[in-house]
Amino acid sequence: MRYVSLDLETTGGHADRHQIIELAAVVEDTRRLRPLAELPAFRRVVRHPDYVGTAGALALNAGLLAELARPGDNPERCTAPELVAQLHGFLLAQGFRADKHDCVVVTLAGKNIGSFDVPFLRQLPGWGTLVRHEPALLDPAAFYLNWRKDTRLPTMSICKARARFADTAVAHQALADALDVVQLLRPFYELPLYQQAPPDAAAQ
Repeated sequence: MRYVSLDLETTGGHADRHQIIELAAVVEDTRRLRPLAELPAFRRVVRHPDYVGTAGALALNAGLLAELARPGDNPERCTAPELVAQLHGFLLAQGFRADKHDCVVVTLAGKNIGSFDVPFLRQLPGWGTLVRHEPALLDPAAFYLNWRKDTRLPTMSICKARARFADTAVAHQALADALDVVQLLRPFYELPLYQQAPPDAAAQ
């Protein structure tokens, strides 16, 4: 299958008043694996007339704000109304097909994708009409959960530690974090457990 690992950087945690300032998407085909560095990738920093955010989020994304303020042309810079249309074009270029209404439907993956990213995506002009996601979402936390010991789903850094990443820090850079999600999911592409079990196991 193909899925899109997507990550956002924002000016805060509330989709109704804070803003997306970076979006990255990586296309993964589980039947035709490529080195992570060769995966088709889309990245945009998103310009707004004014920025509204929390001190912590703005400080964390100081580099992005500097990139947005830098004069001159930047092919990775766009406005919020342009963002989904540009993502739509990228997905078409990667072979995704639009439906009869010109909407591309994708399976999304990401850490906290449902609780954090999707509410922000729904605020974007064109989301749901040019691009929309399948109801089911892939979150690597479910694959790295210790069912006997954990009291909550593991964080990104805990997932990376359990996957034995050399660097378990979270980059808080959209493209790097989207690639980390792909790397976290790759060990689980082999046959699921129910297909690995002996044929008579299902009858027991």
